[in-house]
Amino acid sequence: MFDEKKLWRDRAGGRMKDIGRYLRYIFNGHLVIVLLFLIGTGAFYYQKWLETLSTAFPAEIILAVIMGFFITYSPVYNFLLEADNVFLLPLEEKLKGYFIRSGVASFVFQGYILLMVLAVLMPMYAHVSESGFHSFIPFLSVLLIAKVWNLAVSWKIHYYVEVSVHRWDMVVRYFLNVAFSYLLFKQANLVILLVMAFIMGFYYYSFLVRTRKMGLKWDQLINQEEKRMASFYRLANMFTDVPKLKDTVKRRKWLDLFISKIPFSQEKTYLFLFSRTFLRSSDYLGLFIRLTVIGALAIYFISFGFGQILLGVLFLYLTGFQLLPLWNHHQNKLWIDIYPVAPKFKTASFHFLLMVILTVQAIIFALFILVKGEIMISLLALLAGLAFNYLFIFFYGKNRLKA
Repeated sequence: MFDEKKLWRDRAGGRMKDIGRYLRYIFNGHLVIVLLFLIGTGAFYYQKWLETLSTAFPAEIILAVIMGFFITYSPVYNFLLEADNVFLLPLEEKLKGYFIRSGVASFVFQGYILLMVLAVLMPMYAHVSESGFHSFIPFLSVLLIAKVWNLAVSWKIHYYVEVSVHRWDMVVRYFLNVAFSYLLFKQANLVILLVMAFIMGFYYYSFLVRTRKMGLKWDQLINQEEKRMASFYRLANMFTDVPKLKDTVKRRKWLDLFISKIPFSQEKTYLFLFSRTFLRSSDYLGLFIRLTVIGALAIYFISFGFGQILLGVLFLYLTGFQLLPLWNHHQNKLWIDIYPVAPKFKTASFHFLLMVILTVQAIIFALFILVKGEIMISLLALLAGLAFNYLFIFFYGKNRLKA
């Protein structure tokens, strides 16, 4: 006899065990030290920044915009697998309890994130308002109720296959959440908040009525679940081999300009391969862009003096460390091993490409410091970055690739 409770326990337990196993690799070694340093540095500058705020600072708007995003993004983690499209589809009517449990699990996880974000932003609100931290619990309670509403609406939207419905729902819910959060943080009249709550309730009811005779779109549910796990596996793959990871490739023809100058010669075979892989496969290019943008903004806005140099080196380390898996990206492709190319050319090509990538990042960081008018610090940051790149690639990276 089919037992949906046992199915959910097995699926959720297996997924948590799988994630926990990879998290041990992610939060291991030097990365934890780097993250603790970044959190400590960010907290220090955040506190200094708060001391400069006046009571006229629009903290309510900033909180509403940021919290609106975390409230609106409310996926239901359903733990479905590709085969369920065949084997569980006929049992859809018996899976109501399964999906309710998935919704509760999603609420607990996302509610915790909501708690952390509000805890980080609350000092800003307390600094410019008269209520201080006394409103933290009431705010959190109301925002958690809003999160439940978003999860419920998000689930009803899964009955629609049209992409436009999903997009417009995200837009509408975001503005509703921002407006409601703003009124909440401004401590508006209770009647106004109740009117907003009524509008949000009517929004959910309209989808509830229209989806009563509709079935779930299993292809869409499974595809979204696989995308979420693929994102996590790509992150974990930067620290250890992940057999479940499926490679994704994008053509990105407009980036051919950067590899068109590579000579057509035997010793440059691996340089061409690694360059193509960096530009096309997985999230290597996206990771480089994200860390470069975040690092440049952090250097420009939240640090000064020699702190900028240290922060730049930290982001160079994070980038280089997470690009090391590029070396093993093609390890399961047998034809790579029969290339008539000496192994030394493979090593030299990887080191050269990694040096180019990290040098470009170091130059960008130095330019952002130069824009602030700190010429000497900019020059020192560039020299420190180049020196770190050399030590990282030819000593740390070389030994790690051998391990």
